Amino acid sequence: MPNIWWLVPRPETSAATRSLRQWPLLIVVIGVLAGLVVSLLGESTWRLGCLLIGASLGIGAVERIALPTRDAGLLQVRSKAFDVTVLAVTAAAIIALAIAVPEGR
Repeated sequence: MPNIWWLVPRPETSAATRSLRQWPLLIVVIGVLAGLVVSLLGESTWRLGCLLIGASLGIGAVERIALPTRDAGLLQVRSKAFDVTVLAVTAAAIIALAIAVPEGR
């Protein structure tokens, strides 16, 4: 018997089900937006805002490591190793710069 797997209809998923798969990216985006808002509140809060942004990207890296590929949603861009590396390096760079930049006068 020939292999005809493409002819078997797949069950349709609802829009709500597809939207629920995007929660990993939503967590990262909410954290980055919170960091941007905090950093825009004044001159004394930019460092905390940058730390929030870096932490959110770090959480995204941990989510990408922990979640299977099918559950990562839009947090999955390339391979798991590439995604984790980019998120972790960016998070570390933002956190390091937020700590290293001296206070203004």
